[in-house]
Amino acid sequence: MDVLFAAGDLEWKALVTLAVVGGVLVLLMSPRAKADIVLIGAVTVLLALGILTSQQALDGLANEGMVTVAVLYIVSAAVRETGGIDWIAHRTLGRPKTSTEAVARLVVPTTVMSAFVNNTPLVAMLIPVVSDWCKKNRVSPSKLMIPLSYAAILGGTCTLIGTSTNLVVEGLLRKHNDSLPEAARAGAHYLGMFDITWVGVPAALIGGVFLILGSKILPDRQPALSELDDPRQYTIEMMVPQDSPLIGQTIEQAGLRHLPGVFLAEIDRGGRILPAVSPDETLYGGDRLVFVGIVESVVDLQRLRGLQPATDQVFKLSEPRSSRCLTEAVVSDTCPLVGQTIRDGRFRSRYNAAILAVARNGERLKQKVGDIVLQPGDTLLMESSPSFVEEHKNRRDFFLVSRLEDSNPPRHDRAPLALAILVAMVVVVGLGWMSMLKAGLLASALMILTRCCSISAARRSIDLETLLAIAASFALGKALDTTNAAEIIATRMIDLAGEQPWVTLGIVYLITLVVTELITNNAAAALMFPFAMATAEKLNVSPMPFVIVIMMAASAGFATPIGYQTNLMVYGPGGYRFSDYVKIGVPLDILIMIVTVAVTPFVWPF
Repeated sequence: MDVLFAAGDLEWKALVTLAVVGGVLVLLMSPRAKADIVLIGAVTVLLALGILTSQQALDGLANEGMVTVAVLYIVSAAVRETGGIDWIAHRTLGRPKTSTEAVARLVVPTTVMSAFVNNTPLVAMLIPVVSDWCKKNRVSPSKLMIPLSYAAILGGTCTLIGTSTNLVVEGLLRKHNDSLPEAARAGAHYLGMFDITWVGVPAALIGGVFLILGSKILPDRQPALSELDDPRQYTIEMMVPQDSPLIGQTIEQAGLRHLPGVFLAEIDRGGRILPAVSPDETLYGGDRLVFVGIVESVVDLQRLRGLQPATDQVFKLSEPRSSRCLTEAVVSDTCPLVGQTIRDGRFRSRYNAAILAVARNGERLKQKVGDIVLQPGDTLLMESSPSFVEEHKNRRDFFLVSRLEDSNPPRHDRAPLALAILVAMVVVVGLGWMSMLKAGLLASALMILTRCCSISAARRSIDLETLLAIAASFALGKALDTTNAAEIIATRMIDLAGEQPWVTLGIVYLITLVVTELITNNAAAALMFPFAMATAEKLNVSPMPFVIVIMMAASAGFATPIGYQTNLMVYGPGGYRFSDYVKIGVPLDILIMIVTVAVTPFVWPF
């Protein structure tokens, strides 16, 4: 076989690589396709055929960008665990009345922040914020996750530090200029912090308006969170403590009116029952709020700052509250407490767990928790030690003992510290004191050391599927690069431009865009840079318009999920299909291309 392909080895490998990449794009169009499985499968094929070496196939796992994303999952988990995410979402994103307003509230701050914070880690930190915000405001995540990624990409094009692609191109330009003769080097131009801003800002403004108005194109895939999905209707009492920040706020202002999957049935105010609670009702210290809803929504109630379980049993458990979780268990007919009230049976003392609510065949239990007489088949929602499941899953007292994921009570007292660490990380990176990876590693370590995030929560926060997809996409990019597949296509397309600088500029943008949609943005920039410089030299014009176009096109890949890391990161959380990116991404690609090619020569003349 080696002898057979010796003569045309390069061409054979290039053709196979292009075929595999094409197959990836086709497979990703299927709604059932998993991005990580498809991409890893493609890398496996290239590895088996000898097109990629083992080292090249695995290089993506050690890529600094991918590791940075993994580390920042921990940072964002810490902000979430302390309730800091709720604080950010409430003040930055507010309570929109329509999905279009929701997109506008998201796109504007994301674009601004992304100009000064590398867009990949920014999206990694904002994904859980947007997910929680969507859930609380009954907005479909599929309406917001793509705008989040695209807004971060657009913002990243506004400054030199907004995206690693800009830094890659700046480094290539500096290296090129340093290699020039001394006489030519004196007139060479080096890119400053805001040189690309003249083109990036108009593109970001027009692209942002398109995202806001064009968000109607995006699907409205509502998450499966409905009272009909889960027959377990819990009735749970939450209390407004005397030091609660909710005191003095109305039900509407406190965000308790339109909670998904749960409703506020009544308020017990010093023994006086307030049914059919008005959204304008003011909260007072000591109010006991009675909620009815499904288990996922009850977990959300536990995380709301300013509310705590009304039963004092949770404060008498031996386990520190920050280490506990919510657990469900079904009472068996052999449980010794059947026929007794929870209080008389001394449930907390016997099992070291506090019952928060009881579900019984969908009926609402109006008694206080301690007065409920347990029956076989009752489903108990408890706050307990994580070890409760292991201790009781094989005992005859309960059936189906299970832990609810992400149900640890948030440490609101540590939210300011978590936010301070987050801000410090952003500042040191913005000032150039540390790389994003170093700052992220340090921030994640501080989050764990200061107990803003537990080790178990840090492990659970890492999205392995997304990280594997990103690593595999790097390997595909490497295959296109090493086989010269992308170079062959790029060279032939540039030859079509002729001697017209403006036409050539558009062709260079288009080719770079196509390449970045197929491989990684940094690889596309590095691949196209020498062609851009050679084209400018052949036309005897300034290379700067071509350099700027390379920076913009390599970053602005909107039409495929593999075109940019952030697109892959929102693929799962948004519940997207490949076609969703095409519908809104292709028009946006064309729009940004027109703006860039039209504006660049005026700022950087030929």
